[in-house]
Amino acid sequence: MKYLIFISLTLLYACSNNMDEVNNILPNSDLKVETAKKVEILYSDSAEVKVRIISDIMKRYYNKGGAIDEFPEGILVEFLDNNKNVSSWLVADYAIRKDKEKKFYVKENVMLFNKRQDKLQTDELIWNEELEEIYTNKPVKITQPQTGDTSFGFGFKADQEFTRFEISRRFSGIKNIESLSEELEESNEE
Repeated sequence: MKYLIFISLTLLYACSNNMDEVNNILPNSDLKVETAKKVEILYSDSAEVKVRIISDIMKRYYNKGGAIDEFPEGILVEFLDNNKNVSSWLVADYAIRKDKEKKFYVKENVMLFNKRQDKLQTDELIWNEELEEIYTNKPVKITQPQTGDTSFGFGFKADQEFTRFEISRRFSGIKNIESLSEELEESNEE
């Protein structure tokens, strides 16, 4: 799906406070940086808004390899249905978007919700804009209040509306995501 991107923001030119993170991604020292505050990005397809992204700060780094957008103070991504209602939403404390890959990498306190109030919790997710998929290979916890079910596992894949999902490796008897992380570390040491 092709998206047109509309950005309503005020651009201010500044230096990055998090250059180590950016240098790991773009090691070229010839970076150009733009900083924007109170950002709202709208993705549309055939003149219909499909995704809204909101963040307090966005830093865009340019070099010969393309642009990378960093959201150092967190991000809210709302996926909209055909009636422009929010069908699912994603929040995280940190995000990077690689323009060339058309992917968002979100981490730190990541939560994904759908309109049934199902909730995914993990440390990291990847949103592939072109495939409209969200996935991770990290530990996950999924809470489904309507069915009274809580699932723990390792690895996750879903459509961006979070209506269909699969967990790669399920675990039972786990009380929290920290216990799952510990169990996974122990099984990897064996």
